[in-house]
Amino acid sequence: MKSRGAPIVLALLLALAGCKRATPGSELQGFDPGPTPEQFREGKELFDAQCAVCHGTHAVGTDRGPPLVHKIYEPSHHADVAFQRAAQFGVQAHHWNFGSMQPVEGVSREDAAKITGYVRWLQRQAGIF
Repeated sequence: MKSRGAPIVLALLLALAGCKRATPGSELQGFDPGPTPEQFREGKELFDAQCAVCHGTHAVGTDRGPPLVHKIYEPSHHADVAFQRAAQFGVQAHHWNFGSMQPVEGVSREDAAKITGYVRWLQRQAGIF
């Protein structure tokens, strides 16, 4: 008896083979976005308090979490709502080998939106989009 799931598994493996699993690189070392504009300061403060322990200063990544200042996280691949849902619900690892992200307790939707605004500003400063 032929397995009907085999073609699906094969197609999935081929698709994944074409996807590059990004790893943090040294190109972000020393990234300095300059002074944070007033409109993003609260997002920066929230990011520094809630996210930087894993995602690093200026979101350049650490050995605990990936850089958010990375092409993978540009809006065309990860919309703002993806960041907000990750903070609220956590997210299963899919681009990196850091393991899954747990929900961030105490971060409201409003906080997540402010954090996302700050991260998008950082990405623009880095020339991501």
